[in-house]
Amino acid sequence: MSIRTAFAERFGAISAPVRGAIMMTGAAFGFSLMAGLIRFASESLEPLQVVFFRNFFALLFMLPWLTSAGVSGLRTQHFGLHLLRAVVGLVSMGLWFTSIALLPLAQAVSLNFTVPLFTTAGAALVLGEVVRARRWTATVIGFLGVLVIVRPGMQEVSPVTMLPILAALTMAAAVMMVKTLSRTEDANAMVFYMNFFLAPLSLIPALFVWRWPDWQTLVAMAGVGLIAVLSHILVARSFKLADASAIVPFQYARLPFTALVGFLFFAEIPDVWTFVGAGIIAAAAIYIAHREAQVARSDAAAGAAREESMR
Repeated sequence: MSIRTAFAERFGAISAPVRGAIMMTGAAFGFSLMAGLIRFASESLEPLQVVFFRNFFALLFMLPWLTSAGVSGLRTQHFGLHLLRAVVGLVSMGLWFTSIALLPLAQAVSLNFTVPLFTTAGAALVLGEVVRARRWTATVIGFLGVLVIVRPGMQEVSPVTMLPILAALTMAAAVMMVKTLSRTEDANAMVFYMNFFLAPLSLIPALFVWRWPDWQTLVAMAGVGLIAVLSHILVARSFKLADASAIVPFQYARLPFTALVGFLFFAEIPDVWTFVGAGIIAAAAIYIAHREAQVARSDAAAGAAREESMR
């Protein structure tokens, strides 16, 4: 028996929720390593160029997977929405990579935890989803966590601090597009079109600041692309193994992992308020995920009951 087969059997014997939690934690670790590699690459290249290489290598590493998945599920009736999602994703990535380059890593990641808060508000205001008082309260509390990190009035607030928050806002917009697309589109199609559009789109702004990277930076950016692909696969598989409410808390392992990367490689020591604020934001986001899972189960049960009554 090969080592790979033995590992697969042992891992498969673990309960599905625990496997999901392990995968989400692994993804959180991967995203933290990505942040460190992006910071390293940004020391010699502009963030916009790092964005292009991330997308170029990600597409390169995804081609074998896309080939094995086949093209049967790539037909779409929403070509324009796929393109718009890629454009929004590109803006989000540009803001996010720039914030990683300019801010302490732990602070950037903490402020970026606001994605679920913006998604909740956007789902209600744009998609017309019903968001009740509890989730609105959690959203407001989560944004108070942002104030704890930034502490306006107690310290000078740099405009750069807004970058990860704006990145979170645009990420939330992309998430809402995914929600809309997922109603009719195959998952493989969504992955394919996102990466198909991102590589050429991100090349356009990169050309304006182009500098040829040295081999160390090129290896780092290839690492960013590979880790991005693997981490997103882990996230997708983790959500297939367990409810979102059980999995979401583990994605916030990004903060201690990223703080460790910042400390070991960039001599960054985050202040206590970064952890306090991040804790508030994470708690609010976890509660929102829990409530959304409850609502989804309730709606599913109600739908099943209606079907039963019609027989």
